[in-house]
Amino acid sequence: MNRSIALGIAMLAGGAIGATAVNALHAQGKVPGAYAVVDISKINDPDVFKNVVAKAPGAMTGSGGHYIIRTDKITNVDGTAPARFVVIAFDTVAQAQAWDKSAAQQEVNDLRKKSTTSREFIVEGMAE
Repeated sequence: MNRSIALGIAMLAGGAIGATAVNALHAQGKVPGAYAVVDISKINDPDVFKNVVAKAPGAMTGSGGHYIIRTDKITNVDGTAPARFVVIAFDTVAQAQAWDKSAAQQEVNDLRKKSTTSREFIVEGMAE
């Protein structure tokens, strides 16, 4: 009898672990619905730009977005590479637009525009 109970518990635990693994794999395959892209061609005022780097993660808190790319380590292949490049993934375009219109992000955008030559845009993700 004890052996049957132990086997039953082991089977339940194995099923739970398997279900968790399948859900994790499914979540990895989910394509974000939108991306916010920031292409910084030139940093004109490094002292002001330090505030952009410091404040940007906090401005994203609660927006549902997460960084895919946030770097200045860029290898030029064709054309002129930007000085810095940022890609943030969101579940929907509406979510990305709400993040961009938030007061915290508006402050980051104002500092970015003041200290850089850059552009920002939102693009829809595509299903494979």
